[in-house]
Amino acid sequence: MRYESVAALLESAAQGVESAWAELFRRFSPLLSAVCRRHGVMGADAEDVSANVWLQLVLHAGKIRNPEALPGWLSTTARHECVSVLRGRHREFPDDREPAVPGADESLLDEERRTTVRSEVARLPVRQRELVSLLLADPPPSYAEISERLGMPVGAIGPTRQRCLVRLRRSTAIAALREVHDRSA
Repeated sequence: MRYESVAALLESAAQGVESAWAELFRRFSPLLSAVCRRHGVMGADAEDVSANVWLQLVLHAGKIRNPEALPGWLSTTARHECVSVLRGRHREFPDDREPAVPGADESLLDEERRTTVRSEVARLPVRQRELVSLLLADPPPSYAEISERLGMPVGAIGPTRQRCLVRLRRSTAIAALREVHDRSA
């Protein structure tokens, strides 16, 4: 079965659909591995961290309020597990430590961010979605061209764009991305 959204995938997993769990594992295991590497947790300890994260997800899959924020939830849970493992060893580590494979976890997170933003833009009303698409074109057309293409007065483009941005910022998935970003910054 193909799952279009993380929400549908998580809902099926919470209902005990084995293929949904397999897909969650396939999609997000690299993210957990990257978090472990970034914290210097390797080998059996990394496997323990991953196992504990998956166990937490099994226990809480039906309780996650914002399924689209699952990558952030998994990253945060993995980070907490890594800290527990490292504390158990009575070792300290700096928070700004470089990942073992530079950029590996960031590229996974970047892809999840892009997917989430695309999904949220797709939920905008058609007129707003078309406007966002034109504004993000490379190179972006002039306001006069946008006005002509959309049949929208030039003076309405800025306010409509602002309403789009407000709507996107208020979406729970984007808010969760911003929260995860703010915590890591």
